[in-house]
Amino acid sequence: MLLAIDVGNTQIKVAVFEQNILLNKEIIGFSNWEIAVKNVLWNFPQIRNCVVASVGKLPKEDFLNLSSTLKLYFISSESKFPFQNLYRSPKTLGTDRMLLAAGAVFQFPKKNRLVIDVGTCITYDYIDENDNYLGGAISPGITLRYQSLHNYTDKLPLLTLEIPEELIGNSTNQSMHSGVINGITQEIEGFINAYSYQNDNFIIILTGGDSEFLAKRLKNTIFANPNFLLESLNQTFQYNHND
Repeated sequence: MLLAIDVGNTQIKVAVFEQNILLNKEIIGFSNWEIAVKNVLWNFPQIRNCVVASVGKLPKEDFLNLSSTLKLYFISSESKFPFQNLYRSPKTLGTDRMLLAAGAVFQFPKKNRLVIDVGTCITYDYIDENDNYLGGAISPGITLRYQSLHNYTDKLPLLTLEIPEELIGNSTNQSMHSGVINGITQEIEGFINAYSYQNDNFIIILTGGDSEFLAKRLKNTIFANPNFLLESLNQTFQYNHND
């Protein structure tokens, strides 16, 4: 039984796997993360291994006191991945993007894949049918766009996610909602159309905290899975340790 921990920019996702079966998933904050993880270990005493992927907010040392019986593994650029990394600066490629690319190879073999992760940032990662990771794009996520409109203007309010009533906003708030939500939807559709035009045998994978919300607004056929990174973390652990 495996404990998988994904440390993101704004939250931590914790999952328990039995082989490829997801038994439990929790989303926790940074203030109480250690207590929350220990509660998961208490509820699943069969866990012996823990794999961690982090964008860097929590150093490795913070995980050492979780349990004396727990074997810790950390995913990094030095880990083994099922693709060839052709990124021009491979050492700067985030662990989260590498895991998403790995999951795309594991779950959708011999296809051209575009993985779109909608979180704090929106990342686009392209892996071709020959398992070459070529790169992608990064843009601000939903919350960052709302925050930017408020922080870099004098009068615009700080809003949170809301479906715009109409395409044409008839108030400041509705104009902001239309700009953020319709802007992101059109951005994603544009990327999908551009990649689809250049590639056949193509699949689009949408994941991240806002994926289910956005999947309903996209016209293109996609595979939406909010747990895709956690599943990829579990599969990458097995790939590295089941030789």
